[in-house]
Amino acid sequence: MKLYELTEQYDEVMNLLYDGETDEQTILDTLESIEGEIEDKADNYAKIIKTMTAEAEAIKSEEDRIHKRRMTLENRAKWLKDTLQANLEFIGKTKFKTELFSFSVSSNGGKRPLVITDNLGEIPGKYLIPQDPVVDKDAVRELLKDKEVEWAKLEPYGKHLNIR
Repeated sequence: MKLYELTEQYDEVMNLLYDGETDEQTILDTLESIEGEIEDKADNYAKIIKTMTAEAEAIKSEEDRIHKRRMTLENRAKWLKDTLQANLEFIGKTKFKTELFSFSVSSNGGKRPLVITDNLGEIPGKYLIPQDPVVDKDAVRELLKDKEVEWAKLEPYGKHLNIR
């Protein structure tokens, strides 16, 4: 998918970028070897960036669609299996074979399921896992608006390139 026509040299760069096996230094060397004014180079860079960004968005959209479809299939298969199990247990037929499959309903192994009530205050301390404190970064940012401290500082904002 190409949104813009590229010169032969930039088309070669685009192919290197899509290759996946070409190292970044080779791509950089190829870009540096292309003659031209910085404005022309910037236009061609922007064309490549916009094309790659559009294709990445299309792929992401397709990933989301396929993920939703997979989840639907997995959920339906689990529901169907649970329904079959419930019906087999209800009629008392928990172990049998057919020409294609063997069926058996058995108890789960491993650790028994555990449910913790909502009130953690009632649980003795020896059953709790102590955790290291976590810095509340938003609160520290608010503090640094009014005063300086030795243990924290605000960094300058970063920069980024806008292409519209």
